[in-house]
Amino acid sequence: MMTDPTIGILVVAYNAAETLHDTLDRIPTDFRPRISEIIVMDDASRDETFEVGAEWARNHPTLRTTVLRHTKNLGYGGNQKAGYKLAIERGLDIVVLLHADGQYAPEYLPQMVAPLAKGEADAVFGSRMLDDGGARRGGMPMYKLLGNRILTTIENRILGTNLSEFHSGYRAYSVKALCEIPFEYNSDAFDFDTQIIVQLAHAEKRIVEIPIPTFYGDEICYVNGLKYAVDVVKDVWTYKRVNKGFGTSDWVPRAPERSFEAGDGSNRAVLLALLSGMEPSRILDLECGNGDFARRAREFGHTVVGIALVQSPDASGQMDEFHQADLEYGIPAEVGTGFDVVVIADVLEQLSNPARLLRDIWKVLRPGGQVLLSVPNFGHWYPRAKVLIGRFDYDRRGILDETHLRFFTLHTLRRLVVETGFDIIEEHSTGLPFPAISSRRRRVLSRIDSSLAGLRPSAFAYQHIMKLTPHYEATVDAVTGTVTSRLAASTDQVESMPKGPKSGQSD
Repeated sequence: MMTDPTIGILVVAYNAAETLHDTLDRIPTDFRPRISEIIVMDDASRDETFEVGAEWARNHPTLRTTVLRHTKNLGYGGNQKAGYKLAIERGLDIVVLLHADGQYAPEYLPQMVAPLAKGEADAVFGSRMLDDGGARRGGMPMYKLLGNRILTTIENRILGTNLSEFHSGYRAYSVKALCEIPFEYNSDAFDFDTQIIVQLAHAEKRIVEIPIPTFYGDEICYVNGLKYAVDVVKDVWTYKRVNKGFGTSDWVPRAPERSFEAGDGSNRAVLLALLSGMEPSRILDLECGNGDFARRAREFGHTVVGIALVQSPDASGQMDEFHQADLEYGIPAEVGTGFDVVVIADVLEQLSNPARLLRDIWKVLRPGGQVLLSVPNFGHWYPRAKVLIGRFDYDRRGILDETHLRFFTLHTLRRLVVETGFDIIEEHSTGLPFPAISSRRRRVLSRIDSSLAGLRPSAFAYQHIMKLTPHYEATVDAVTGTVTSRLAASTDQVESMPKGPKSGQSD
């Protein structure tokens, strides 16, 4: 429940000189004291919309009214963006979208605001479809009614929502909810309204619909119906595709990092399996993510120190120690040395100089320690196919993740680790993840894909996984019998010891 929420009415206007005055007049008198501000956004109209709005403001001095005119047309979506940004700057709690042409009844403003003020919703949509037959009685043309219902059905089916209408322009939002979605990246066109629904649904915000009357008068419609239909269907498919990791788009919110399960075939599961047979060890987890891997490693008795550029809220308490650092500049000295295992899961491809980090690991790894490494395989058939058909682009995640600066094949990965002074103890491959497919089909496809990855890892491995150990070059002093070990990839002396076997070190 909001206590006396500050309410703003955002009036989007374009060439609305003939209707704006009457629309503002229709705002219920008994509701006006609750309004903190009316914001009229004139989107570079070619008529006297701005002057009409300014005159209305002068005639109603007790009601704070701001009338703004854009110097160029921002579009329906662009106009909303400007208004919502202003609502955020003003510190409003609730903002209601009202059209200047009067198509959506200002008389329903109290009902639009009520669920938000009671704390029962994050967004309220006025729906013309909740009143059976009301849309036709209000003058909605049959082709628009059918188009509305068809598009809404498609959008609900793709998004898994259950709204009665996606295409009403009567909206009320919690400003806090707007601050938590990337609406500023949305389209400047009419499909802005669809994209903001997608963002709210993705963020699991509460959307409440209320019935509103339908009114079609002499207002001019600037919507190209066919283009609009194509745009909104494209938007929901874009969301579905990008949310699954294919392609990328600024307006689609990022999905949370996926957890893994032991034995699910993912890179983290394979890395965890490599740890499970070891004695309790001191582990350094580079870019530790949400801490899921660290938590599971600690269940095996290991001690885990994590490093990440940004600490995930989910990672708090999941590891023994955390350090915030940018691995682009190496491992910070305060992390310490003497680690038994260093885990590098999906890190090297995000660095401009991955060799520098691998050499840096020598400083923190004890002699005979091990490195567990995973890297996406650019030689996989998926990126190869995209290059072949000329559709190469980055994805939201996976092999072509938009954060990747470098790409590796099995050959180039082997060359990198050898050149930086490591011996490869084991090699493993993972197959494609199938999170969106039902369990039975997923098991069948996973078996086929894993078999192919085992037969031809260079083309079918989704990720390459390696267990490494530092390679030492030893020299023996013929007079004293002292063995001097040096890093294969460095001129720095590591240790000196009496002549004899070196436990845990590779020859």
